[in-house]
Amino acid sequence: MHIRRAVYADAEELSSLLNEIIRAGGTTALETPLSAAEFADWFIDGEFPLTCHVAEHDQSLVGFQSLSLFGDPPKGFADIATFARMNVRSRGAGSALFPATRAAAEELGLEFINATIRADNVSGLGYYAKMGFETYDRLAQVPLQDGTPVDRIKKRFRVDAGYRAVES
Repeated sequence: MHIRRAVYADAEELSSLLNEIIRAGGTTALETPLSAAEFADWFIDGEFPLTCHVAEHDQSLVGFQSLSLFGDPPKGFADIATFARMNVRSRGAGSALFPATRAAAEELGLEFINATIRADNVSGLGYYAKMGFETYDRLAQVPLQDGTPVDRIKKRFRVDAGYRAVES
């Protein structure tokens, strides 16, 4: 798997990847599909993104991970978003992406990387725990677009703590 920085030309393929996950439901707080231009604005080159990396496998983009300041996080914090194709060939994309994201966080002088995960996203919660994120807060009963309440778990990674991924 090859990891590199995302560029605007990746937006079409990455928005398709993300929209597939959104349509499947159950793992992301995002509920409305994004156009390629919206994707680029949110994750690659808009006002809030700090960095975005992609994972390539067999000449296809199989995942991406971004850091952003969307939602005005506390000073020294940035929010992380991680998405991978919903098939076996993308297995390990998140783990392959995190060292590049962590290095970017260090270069940016961040103290913490924040992850806010739906409480019903078991794989997402497991992934961030494996990467060394620790739970520090819970947002209770945040409604989805259809009104269904779902808690959000807030986890953070201390950038200066070093990469502590647990081997599986």
